[in-house]
This record gives sequence, C-alpha cells and structure tokens, in this order.
Amino acid sequence: MTASEPERLVPAAECSAEIIVVNSRFIASAAPAFTVEEARAFIARIRERYSDASHNVPVFLVGHGASVTAHCSDDGEPSGTAGRPALAVLQGSGLGDVALVVTRYFGGTKLGTGGLVRAYGDAVRALLLVLPRARKVATQTLVFELPYPLYERAKLWIEEFHGELLDQEFTADVLLTARFERPQAQAFTAALFERSQGTIEAQVLEENENDLFPVIEEQ
Repeated sequence: MTASEPERLVPAAECSAEIIVVNSRFIASAAPAFTVEEARAFIARIRERYSDASHNVPVFLVGHGASVTAHCSDDGEPSGTAGRPALAVLQGSGLGDVALVVTRYFGGTKLGTGGLVRAYGDAVRALLLVLPRARKVATQTLVFELPYPLYERAKLWIEEFHGELLDQEFTADVLLTARFERPQAQAFTAALFERSQGTIEAQVLEENENDLFPVIEEQ
C-alpha cells in the first residue's frame, strides 16, 4: 500500500455485539462480504438464526472509495429509524466489504422515533468496538530454504518486514513460507538475498490482489 493509497479496511471475521435499550435487545452481527451475493447470503443466514426476532435490519457496503454499493432497509420499523442510522454509523467507520444485520427483540416498550434512531446507531457502534479489522491489500506469499543457523534470524526478518509466517518444514534445511504485502515482499526478498550473502533467494509461491492482512495495532 502506497502513502497515497487509502487503507481498505474490512472485517477480519464474523462478529456480534448486544445492547439492551428499555428492555429491547439489539444484536448487531457483521461479517466480510466482497460481493452483493455474499452480503445477501449473510443477511439471510442471520435472519434464519434470529427468525423469532421482531426485526432483522440489514445493511451492507460492498467495495471501497468511489465504487461502493450501499444498501439498507428498515425491516418493518418506522421509515428512516433503523436502516439509515445503522448505515450512517457503518459508513463513518471506514469499513468496506461488510454486511451487517441489527436484530431487535421488542421489550414491550415503544422507543419512539428518536429512541429507535439512537438504539440502532448505538448497536452498530457497540459492534465496531469489538469487530476485528483487516486490510484488503495485494500480497505475495514467498517460500525460501535456509540452513538451521539462520532459522531464528529469518523469523525476526519476517517480523521486521511485517510478514506472517504461514508454514515451516524441517528436513535437511528449513523451508519457510511467509506472506507479505507486495511492497514488503519485494523489500524482504532483496534483504534476504543481501543478508545471506547471495545464498538465499525467495520464490513467489502465490499472489493475491485482494487479500486480507491483519491490522497491526500500534503499541
């Protein structure tokens, strides 16, 4: 990812959170969805899971930046009180390629228009506090073989270039497989060759234009 390229954040995994508002339960569930079909399939699955709920309000954002397909519905709640506030909070999160459903179990007390808007927005906010994030990036998976004395140093080098060690095989030598964002993969390959005095070359095993890479939390 270059400095001028915006970060494309997506959910790293399916997640949910629950709040209670005047005895009504609001359960927000979200998952990554890279197509409208995937988003609709997730929404259908959540609706089936909570088929006895009063409402299952669907929202999705497929894509990033200027090329986003957005959708929301109030699912029987008063117009503009559920889907739109949930979508507005989601749009402000910086996430894309995300499907979300806010499930409501009615608690016997009406919340009014303003109360519903706040409750659906707050349910999404609660979810965003716990939702794991990943970045959608171009990656390269590299494989390289090295002697045992370099094994521990190689793991530190992978970490230095923000890579992810995927596999290791121990035979006569050590065979390591690691995944990097594309620019870091190229930098790692050059550093590995230089630090091994030209004896170790990493080979590209796989390339992925739209991979999910965990967000590195700042310490």
